[in-house]
Amino acid sequence: MLQQSLLTEQAQPEAALFTDDSSTILRFAAQALNAGMAAALVTLVEIRGGASRALGAHMAVREDGAYCGFVSGGCVESAAAYEALEAIACGEDRLVKYGEGSPYFDIVLPCGGGITLCIHPLRSVTPLLATLNALAQRKPAGLRYHPASQTLQSVLPAGEIGWRDDGFEVRYAPCVRVMIYGRSIEADATANVRGRRAMTCMSVTAGSPQADVALMDADTAVVLLYHDLDRELPVLNAALAAGPFYIGALGSQRTHATRVEALREHGWREQDIARIKAPIGIFPKARDAQSLALSILADVAAARQNLSSPQAAR
Repeated sequence: MLQQSLLTEQAQPEAALFTDDSSTILRFAAQALNAGMAAALVTLVEIRGGASRALGAHMAVREDGAYCGFVSGGCVESAAAYEALEAIACGEDRLVKYGEGSPYFDIVLPCGGGITLCIHPLRSVTPLLATLNALAQRKPAGLRYHPASQTLQSVLPAGEIGWRDDGFEVRYAPCVRVMIYGRSIEADATANVRGRRAMTCMSVTAGSPQADVALMDADTAVVLLYHDLDRELPVLNAALAAGPFYIGALGSQRTHATRVEALREHGWREQDIARIKAPIGIFPKARDAQSLALSILADVAAARQNLSSPQAAR
């Protein structure tokens, strides 16, 4: 580990990569520890007024100054990285305030609010690896920070992100899996849209829909882009029997009325059928494949956001 003088004189904060993906940030920190480097995890634990990031947002900072993650819109990350380097050097956790209520008058948040960051020099890679392993197995995961003991532990998520009893809990959900059914230009375009770091899109062109049910977990979106209702019906039956958070199907309102009647004949109740978003997408009248692809993935992202928000949970 670098000595305090070396940290102060030589280590300069520099973004190693631009990401706000929690798994990527935790992996960055774990890789540093496994390589014999010291690292700190920075967590947004309080918001006063407005803020650019949600409670529980992370940064990871290595002892050489390299960091990743965001806890604001980009206005405090370098300063937070300096604080993290000092925390690593002295081996003590710290709470730092920026914006409203902060002693740093030269750092003003554009939103006009204030934030508090917890900076925790990591003393063990175990909780990070346990969390990453759970997410890799598509299981929910969480980290709990205990300020009294300055320790971090892997836990099962108990509720909303925030302070609970004597600790701060952050929960993580597996990456969204988007299962795309249909041999069509729309299906190809949706599978090939770039910039989907928070989603894993997979085209499903063969096999039995019944066999796919095991993949349709609570973090899965099922997208049906057939031009043939008879071909999509087995997939719809399988999806309705499973637990994906999103089911969407291509077609006009007239097509959907025919689809609904076919599902009724298969014994599905109205509340089951109502789970299907049809016409699919946030702007359902999109005619070209690329616009429809963007519309579909934006709709999936919106559905996921609504599902995970405190308002949606109540």
